[in-house]
Formats: sequence, structure tokens, C-alpha cells
Amino acid sequence: MKNFLITDFGGKGDGVFDNTNAFAMATTEIARNGGGTLTIPAGKWSVGAINLESDMTLNLEENAEILFIADPIRYTPVYTRWEGVECYALHPLLYANGKQNITVCGKGTLNGNGKPWWELKKKKKANGQSQPEEPYEKLLALLNPGYLEQPGGGGGREIQFLRPSLVEFTNCKNVVLEGITIKDSPFWTVHPLYTKKLVLKNLKIENPSDAPNTDGIDVDSCEDVQIIGCTVSVGDDGICLKSGSGPDGIRVNRPTDGVVIRACTVKNAHGGIVLGSETAAGIRHVVAEDCDLDGTDRGIRIKSRRGRGGDLFDIELKNLRMKNNLCPIALNMYYKCGITDTSSPLFSLEKQPITAETPRIHDVKISDCEATGCKASAGFIAGLPEMPIDNLSISDCHFTTDESSAESPMNSDMFFGLPEVTEKSFRILNAPGATFQNVKIEGPKEPFIYR
Repeated sequence: MKNFLITDFGGKGDGVFDNTNAFAMATTEIARNGGGTLTIPAGKWSVGAINLESDMTLNLEENAEILFIADPIRYTPVYTRWEGVECYALHPLLYANGKQNITVCGKGTLNGNGKPWWELKKKKKANGQSQPEEPYEKLLALLNPGYLEQPGGGGGREIQFLRPSLVEFTNCKNVVLEGITIKDSPFWTVHPLYTKKLVLKNLKIENPSDAPNTDGIDVDSCEDVQIIGCTVSVGDDGICLKSGSGPDGIRVNRPTDGVVIRACTVKNAHGGIVLGSETAAGIRHVVAEDCDLDGTDRGIRIKSRRGRGGDLFDIELKNLRMKNNLCPIALNMYYKCGITDTSSPLFSLEKQPITAETPRIHDVKISDCEATGCKASAGFIAGLPEMPIDNLSISDCHFTTDESSAESPMNSDMFFGLPEVTEKSFRILNAPGATFQNVKIEGPKEPFIYR
């Protein structure tokens, strides 16, 4: 395979020059040669969207920074999945679709230049925008008929401001991301979709804690995934597994299957290791071990609700060290995000009919975990009355609550419909088969509450 420098194609790393054409020429040449390595030397390389090719390595040398230009009109819509629903959204910043044998590596940085995107989203919300207004939003509305009926997670589907992911691989095979720093994403940071044989290793992913919807890693309907030695600090969930939302995800029917998460650190996220809430096609055969979850709102987080669907099973979470969380373990089938109607039957405490859109969680093992400084509760498990959480085993764990914290146990996770509790106990609802062996809970007067 041939080696190329971005400067061979007229690229300039001065932080001002627009390198979009230089990258396009480089990737075209690599495709023409049947593959190759494109090296980005030290410098700041301003650019629009980059499309990667098969049999390509993108090597970012030390002090090389690819800085993506924050201009929505540059990112022509592509057909993708956005918050669990197949639709058109703005073109991801670094993207590959239908390619194979791709590596992105080195000691450099991918900078999504997210601040203008975040500020624009916050401005739209503050101004009460309720429908598409900008030309790119109106275009997406035309491309996505029926978008108002599509589920969302709070990212802005109703106005069609469908911000781009920073890194997205769709329908790809044999992908490696290793060593680089990825920061300041407009939306989700690393979003592999319908991809097989994926390795994410020794990545450093950074977004401000108040940056909206900036999940770190969202593995979405993928197979055979390894996430090893990554450090994630973001403004939403840290390392997250998904498989589509509701009827659309059920139609696509592509589960996330076979994921190993090992030796990772997650800080300042809504959840450390997360499954859901887009669960429609199921998530199975997952192992997460030897990780540090520090200051995340929840450590382990499995979330779904009626209407989202999916079978989640064969999940093993072990040797996780958690501190200063709101709640170390949250298994929540009353997840509220994206819904404003608190009286919806989605959140009823009465049994509802079981349908294809009823989620199921079963065969989950949690062991050898330690959590200190739990601010809201020692744990939170809420299954559905018609579909209880089944075959949940928690063993050899130690949880200590911070009884001086003003956080309410009702902040253990985001839910509607559950009765209030006031103790920071480990709460269990609709999980009759849950077993606890050698589990020590320090702090609350009642270690466990079953209601």
C-alpha cells in the first residue's frame, strides 16, 4: 500500500486554509490505488466532511489536529440512523459507508469544533423554536416525511436540527480506531452503525459536561466489538450500546451482538457503561470488566421503556469501580427522556399488553463491583409489571451511600410514574427473580426497598 501526505495534495496546516478539497483528492487517489495510508503531520488542518475509503489508514501524527468547520450547510444530508430511527441527517464529520479494512490511528486529534453547534442548539431551545426554520432543517424535513411521529431522545428531531456525529462508520467491516484524541463533537462522538469487527482502543474522548447529546461511544446495531483502554469524559452517556428505537428499530431488526468493554475509564457522563435506551432489536452477549466509572451520574445504566422494544440478555458486568455517582446501578424500564406526558400509559404501574414494543431485560450478572459516595441511592431496579426483570444476579459487591448529599433517591435515574421513596436504599421493583449474594450496603437505614 502506498503512503501519502496531505501536503502532497495541497494541504496546509495553518488553521485557516480550507483543506476539504485536499482531503477529497487524497482519498480519491487512495481508492484509485486500491488502498493506502494518508498521514497528517503536525499542524491544524481545517476541513469540512471527510469520507474514508476501503483499505485506508488515516494516520494523525503527534500534534496533528483535524479541525472541522462548523457550518451546517457544508454537511449535505446522508441516510443514517439518528437517535434510533433511520432517516436523513447532516453528514458526519469523519465518515465511511459500506467500506472495509479502515484504520484511524496515531497521536493526533480529531476536533469537532462543537461549541458553535451546541450554542446554536441552546439558542433554538431558548427561542422556543418548534419547527424547521433554517434551509438545511427544511431540507431534512422534506427528506424525512413523518418525522414528527418518530421517537427521539431530546436531541431536536421536532425541528430537524439533526446535528452530525463526529466519527461514523455505517455498514463497514474491520474497523480500528486507536490512540487518537477525539473532542468537541457536535452530537454523538463515535457512532459505529451496522458495522462488524470493530476495535476501539486507547482512545481519549472529551466533550464538556454541559455539551448537549455528546455521547462518547454509541455502538449501534453492531457485531463483534472490542472497546479497550479508552478514556471518556462527555456531556451525555459515556460508552453506550444501542439497537434502534421502537417500530423502526424492530423493522430493521439488527441487534448489537458480542461486545467486550475492558479497562476503560469514564468520567462526567450521564451514564458510565450504558445499554439503551434505543433497544428495539436487542442487545446481547456483552461483557464489561475492569473499568473505572468516576463521577458519572450512573455507573452501570440499562434503560428502556414501553414502546422501545428489544430483548437484552447475557450481560456480564464485573470488577467495576465506581465513585461519586448519583446511583451506581440503574436498570430502568420507565425511562422518560423524550416524553413530556407524565400520565402516558408508557409509565403505568399496571400491567399493559405485551407487544413487540415491550422491552425485556434478563440474564444479567453483576459481580465484584465497588461504589463509594453514591449521592442518590445504592441502586435502582425498575422492571415492568407485565415484563419483570428476570434472572438478575448481583454478587460480591459493596455500595456506600453519601447520606450527607441533598440528592433525592428519585434522581437515581430519569423516570416517570414511580412512587416516591426517601431512603437512599437499593430499590427493587418488578424484579422478583433478583438475587443478592454477599452484597454489602452501607449508609441507608434500610439496605433494600422493594417498591
